[in-house]
Formats: sequence, C-alpha cells, structure tokens
Amino acid sequence: MAGLSLPYQVAAAVALAVIGLAACLHVAVVFLHVAPSNTLTKEHGAAVDAWVMPEFEQNWKLFAPNPLQQNIAVHVRAEVVGDGGRRVTPWIDLTGEDGAAIRGNPIPSHTQQNELRRAWDFYANQHGDDGRGSGLRAELSERYIRRIAMDRLEDHRLGGRIERIQIRSSTTGVGAPPWSDEKIDTRPFRRVLPWWTVTAADLPGGVTGGRATEVAR
Repeated sequence: MAGLSLPYQVAAAVALAVIGLAACLHVAVVFLHVAPSNTLTKEHGAAVDAWVMPEFEQNWKLFAPNPLQQNIAVHVRAEVVGDGGRRVTPWIDLTGEDGAAIRGNPIPSHTQQNELRRAWDFYANQHGDDGRGSGLRAELSERYIRRIAMDRLEDHRLGGRIERIQIRSSTTGVGAPPWSDEKIDTRPFRRVLPWWTVTAADLPGGVTGGRATEVAR
C-alpha cells in the first residue's frame, strides 16, 4: 500500500476494514449458532439461522462417540420434453460425480466435498420418512436440494426441456473391519422422493441447457 497514492491508500484501508468487520461478524454469528442456548440466541435466533442456514450450517458429528457409519449417495433423474417427445432419464449419481472430481485432486473445493452432502443431510433432518416436513426450515431445505439438483443437471445434455425432477438417496452401511465380530447390514436402502415440477425458483443460474424461456416466467 505504501506505493499507492493517498486516495488509493484510503480506499484500500476502508476496503480492508470492511472485509475484516464482515469476517468478524460472520465468525461471531457462526459461534452463536453452535453455542449453547443463551440470551442472545433466544432474542436473535431467527436472524442467526437466516444467516447461517443452509450454506454455513455446523455440527459436531466428526467428534461424536459414534461417527457416521454409512455411505449416502444422492441420485436425480429428470422428465424431459424434446423433439422426440416426453421421456424420463436414467438415474444420475450426483454423489459419484462429486467423488470423481475429488479423487486425485490435492485441493478439492469445499463445494465438491460438502455442498450436496450437507444439503441432503439438511433435507433429511427436516422431513420424515414419508417426505413430510413443516415450518420454514423444511421448506428451505427442499428448495435448496432442488436448486442444487437443477444446477448439476446443467452439465448434462438431456436433449430437451426439464419439466420435472425426482431425487432419491441410497444409504449403505460401512462393513465392519475383518477383526470385528460386529454384524452390519451392508445392503443399500433407497429413499425415493416424489416428482417435483420445475419452477423458476429452482433455476438460480437462469434458464439454460435447452430449457425453454417460458419456464422462468
């Protein structure tokens, strides 16, 4: 900064101060999110959740006495309308695509590692096995997983306009090590969600990938 003129030095100092203040504010809000219930969280809990959820949600599962012992894969398929009529695509393994992008990458992105996994965890925690949820968090989790699915489908040439999507999860238990006598069922368990009609709210990046303009209206 010493080589800059005075006006640029002032602008740079102000920019750094704003960035530092924003970073401190973010850390403070995330701390309140994971902290035990207190006076601040009781009074401003809604504002804290609105800032943290869903992108910055935190949990302590890594340090739990019983860490996660399941592999969960999220799949999506779409109902597409094109020149050949209406058809349903095969299931696309979104989790497998993330895994392929991570393998061999010494510095994988946070998005590749956690976005889809955390989004599904968020959805599953807000909905029962029957797919029913209630409240703002349940609605938010559904919109979030739908947007991620549509964003990932942008990379697939499906040959038409996407009208509906369906998501499912495949949960497989991690087998016990050879030295253990523990019996673990490693058969996959699938949870299939209902078909969702695509709306403009599911298209954060705009209408591309062969989808008709009227879908976004």
